[in-house]
Amino acid sequence: MHKHSEEKLFKVLMLASLAIVIGSLFIVIAIVIWNGAPALTFSMVTQTPKGGYYLGKEGGILNAIVGSLYLAFGSMLLALVISLPAALSLQKDYIGKTKAAYYIRLSLDVLWGTPSIVYGAFGFIVMLYLGMRASLLGGIIVLTLLQLPIMIRAMEEVIKMVPVELKEASYSLGATKLETTFGVVVKQALPGIVTAALLAFGRGIGDAASVLFTAGYTDSLPRSLFDPVASLPLAVFFQLGTPFPEVQARAYASALILLIIVLALSLTSRYLSKRFLKNVIR
Repeated sequence: MHKHSEEKLFKVLMLASLAIVIGSLFIVIAIVIWNGAPALTFSMVTQTPKGGYYLGKEGGILNAIVGSLYLAFGSMLLALVISLPAALSLQKDYIGKTKAAYYIRLSLDVLWGTPSIVYGAFGFIVMLYLGMRASLLGGIIVLTLLQLPIMIRAMEEVIKMVPVELKEASYSLGATKLETTFGVVVKQALPGIVTAALLAFGRGIGDAASVLFTAGYTDSLPRSLFDPVASLPLAVFFQLGTPFPEVQARAYASALILLIIVLALSLTSRYLSKRFLKNVIR
């Protein structure tokens, strides 16, 4: 009887936790839609800020939308190029069981929990030392550093789930370790790798603190990697900081656009994962 009571108690607690998480999510979405939808116009997503935009005059946030996509895609691709080899090297076929691998994982876990403002401050100090100014390149590099721990650890866990029998079968057919890694392991873990990359993309496009110091902010579209660039999180921050109700409503509209991008990203992740699952052997 006592065990049944404990089981019911934990079941209630789990359901309550689930309700709190889902309820909080829907409340945030409802507030953003309620306040942002009336202010969202076609010109807002197709125009850059005009003179007096932050005083309630004409213009839009095309600069922030394009800038966020540049920052997030650029950092995701750079992090992917670094993370995949790093995650593969942490497997037991390479250095997975050594002390070095243990300390690397520990360092990645610490970096995962490090606030993004620390990355921004670090990047800002390095940029000052190198004589660089705030730019698209600086923002991409710092966001890459922010995404690396997430991507490496997520990919490592996914790659661990590849059945050992598949590797042994590949070796028995005469494949080398490198051929097995990229021809079997990566192919089998591809759905999880895509999910990890898009998870890091979502973290990059929604971060404000790290790009505040390194990417800067501008009302213009960037023409090169060395130009400053705007981003949607900072657009929301700056617009909410004004005393004008019209501009504050545009901040919620900007948040709504960011929410739509993240939602589209989640749906894309699910679609790609299901598509790549067809090639996975279970």
